[in-house]
Amino acid sequence: MKKFTHLDKEGNPSMVDVGDKPRTERTAMARATMVIDDEILSQLENNEIQTKKGPIFQTAILAGIMATKKTSELIPLCHPLSINKASVDICVNEERKVEIDCLVKVSGKTGVEMEALTGASVAALTIYDMCKGFSHNIIIEQIKLMKKTGGKSDFERK
Repeated sequence: MKKFTHLDKEGNPSMVDVGDKPRTERTAMARATMVIDDEILSQLENNEIQTKKGPIFQTAILAGIMATKKTSELIPLCHPLSINKASVDICVNEERKVEIDCLVKVSGKTGVEMEALTGASVAALTIYDMCKGFSHNIIIEQIKLMKKTGGKSDFERK
């Protein structure tokens, strides 16, 4: 039977001890999907929306990358990691939804799923923040892990 990893023998919160684990290459990719008002999307030009606050997607990319590096400060039991790579890609798909993909890589003893999920989340929140003055008709539909490699097991969402 599987057990939750962030609990000690008494059931109290505890950071997982990764001291004896081997260092491996680990990657994770998370995706946030947003529905944005058509009026806002009509401002899209060359896969970017320019505003008085600056370019929305470029700003969200920077925010997402910065968030990956701050994950252990936001999620109580995450280990601080020395991230090798963090990237955020934003596009409008054929359904006119904004897709935000955050890829994170590390050579370490614990995975980077939380960093990828945090990066995608903060990028989506940044888009929301920069568009809310135009319209509040914005929905962050979902944030999900798409793929992870390294560690005990690999995962890929079908």
